[in-house]
Amino acid sequence: MDLLNTLVDKGLRREPPTRDEALAVLATSDDDLLDVVAAAGKVRRHWFGRRVKLNYLVNLKSGLCPEDCSYCSQRLGADTGILKYTWLKPDEASKAAAAGLAGGAKRVCLVASGRGPTDRDVDRVSDTIKTIKEQNEGVEICACLGLLSDGQAERLRGAGADAYNHNLNTSEATYGDITKTHTYADRVDTVQKAHAAGLSACSGLIAGMGETDEDLVDVVFALRDLDTDSVPVNFLIPFEGTPLAKEWNLTPQRCLRILAMVRFVRPDAEVRIAGGRELHLRTLQPLALHLANSIFLGDYLTSEGQAGKADLEMIADAGFEVETTEQVTLPEHRRAGGCGSVCGSTDTSVCGSTDTEVPAAEAEVPEARTDLVAVRRRGAGTDLAPNA
Repeated sequence: MDLLNTLVDKGLRREPPTRDEALAVLATSDDDLLDVVAAAGKVRRHWFGRRVKLNYLVNLKSGLCPEDCSYCSQRLGADTGILKYTWLKPDEASKAAAAGLAGGAKRVCLVASGRGPTDRDVDRVSDTIKTIKEQNEGVEICACLGLLSDGQAERLRGAGADAYNHNLNTSEATYGDITKTHTYADRVDTVQKAHAAGLSACSGLIAGMGETDEDLVDVVFALRDLDTDSVPVNFLIPFEGTPLAKEWNLTPQRCLRILAMVRFVRPDAEVRIAGGRELHLRTLQPLALHLANSIFLGDYLTSEGQAGKADLEMIADAGFEVETTEQVTLPEHRRAGGCGSVCGSTDTSVCGSTDTEVPAAEAEVPEARTDLVAVRRRGAGTDLAPNA
């Protein structure tokens, strides 16, 4: 397929595809799916080999969020039955992190519900970062605390944080349809604050909220323009009690096409399979490793994930290896300060045609797998061992 050959060539040169080319990836048929995975896999292996980076979530504060994000089980007024607790103490958070690190995780993501941290919250999280780093040599710490105020990113960096996560989630055009209590621009501002403070910027999306192909391409191109180092790709977990509980729009094949499109648009960025992979990729999860070079290990914030042991077996069986603390995730040119918002030539005579059209497969509504949505009942905030 000429489209895929063009995209591979561009990916190896760090040259972005056109918007039409990205849309064409999402429109490919199931008959072409393995060709799409193989093509994007060449780009993934060129920049990241066969390494898989493991990340582990620690939910520092669960539930009771004043924001109204339609997809979130912790949203204002949601009756989802999730665990609710206030801030974990530094030693409690460090103990929770240790379980994931023992399972092979390289990065610990410290997450707290809420609109954004107060200065006291930043102090609290800073103490937690220091405690985890003192007790675990070589660990990376990513904080995810919501919208940042001026100076807070610098304080987190000073405490030892390596990265900051704040997802754009969907396109600017449709953001107001899923959240009313803050704006898309607020999210962009926080990613820029993290980047300016010297933190590795981590920002991604949620697929499966009823968005169009154009929305998906728009948000991934926006992430490219922000030059984020890592891109978590979440697949909506339709929690009962949220406005999006009935949104079951994804098939395993659709998820793979989305991951492939992200890889072509962000060839040298860390692409991470995040929440919802077990629900929507199901038995095709190993194929997704040919597209993404990073996953979360075990459970998520408020839902149960695949057992950590099963994750490790899946990685080994698929012929990949877990990235160690001695190995550096990002390519050297990105570690040196990033490649800018646009890489490679912008001459259309080099980039190729922008009018590639691939017929879309006939859409079928998948059967809702509500049996796969499981509320987390162990790990942080409980007396039970985590699923790491």
